[in-house]
Amino acid sequence: MAEACGTGIQSLRVGTNDVDRARAWYDATFGAIGIGPSAVPAGRPLALYAMPGGLRFLVGPAADGEPATFANGGTILLAAADEAAVDAWHAAGLAHGGTCEGPPGPRAQIGGRYGAYLRDPDGNKLGCYVGNLFGA
Repeated sequence: MAEACGTGIQSLRVGTNDVDRARAWYDATFGAIGIGPSAVPAGRPLALYAMPGGLRFLVGPAADGEPATFANGGTILLAAADEAAVDAWHAAGLAHGGTCEGPPGPRAQIGGRYGAYLRDPDGNKLGCYVGNLFGA
């Protein structure tokens, strides 16, 4: 019997049709919440981010050569240390070509937790909240 190789998600990838634009957006928004810039040099066909806990977040073109599209109903949630970090994340996203999907503030649907939502320049939806919403 094969031995288990661990549990959990190892990487998460979203599509882009402009890697340089996406890299600028993710470098800025991730930097606002304490995540370093892409580990892959500019000019390469993807951006790679080392997330807390070992997860790798990748941004690149669709593997099939077709235009990248965003997930309808898909949202990626990020954790921030405090409200100021959520505000900085949201401001960085707007300044780098993202669009607002919900300004920073308390969210009634999440028990009043402070958060915000953006779409990246390719339409991928992300949210950022103070702390871990799932208690882990």
